[in-house]
Amino acid sequence: MRLAWLVMYPLTMLLFKVRWRGLDRIPKSGGAIVAVNHVSYADPIVFGRFIWDAGRVPRYLAKAGLFSAPFPVGQVIRGSGQIPVHRGSVNAAEALQAAVDALRSGQMVLIYPEGTVTRDPDFWPMQAKTGIARLALMVPEVPVIPVGQWGAQNFLDYYHKKLRPLPRTEVWASAGQPVDLSEFAGQPPTREVLQAITERIMVAVRDEVAGLRGEPAPETFARRPASK
Repeated sequence: MRLAWLVMYPLTMLLFKVRWRGLDRIPKSGGAIVAVNHVSYADPIVFGRFIWDAGRVPRYLAKAGLFSAPFPVGQVIRGSGQIPVHRGSVNAAEALQAAVDALRSGQMVLIYPEGTVTRDPDFWPMQAKTGIARLALMVPEVPVIPVGQWGAQNFLDYYHKKLRPLPRTEVWASAGQPVDLSEFAGQPPTREVLQAITERIMVAVRDEVAGLRGEPAPETFARRPASK
């Protein structure tokens, strides 16, 4: 984690002009789920800096393949205690249990509910998976904090093969109030319940993005590709 910090801070200072809102809404201690939209593969660096600046240590739910990535990525991810997600396998449940254990031990778990970079042509959040809803039901005592971020797609737009390292990119992140999920406490994880929880969280995230962009959000979420 110290290595990640030593790499991340100089890198973010070199590449980005950071603009933060609502840092005081990130709990200073105790378990918390933080849900954020995904606009670029540069997001983890930006968002990690946001959480560090809020005084917390980030733990991501990350694709399992990243844990075997070449040095230093794989080593940093493994050594900093991130949580692997084995998509589409029987091991997928292990990631949720690892996240539950982390939350109950007072750690902060960061989740991209969309699962991958949005495919919305205007970079609004797209439909999310229900993993975050399952986690919220399993640990109802911890808050779910919505965060919107914007700007990293101007630095790295992978799907359109665009990289613009200079001039420094202005990136924004904004934390909202905890999402009220009290009405779902104790309910079974049916498809309808999971979808309703996921929708409520993503609407809160989308509202933060709209505030950063200074424009109204679309009323519906873009559909996710079948393979994603």
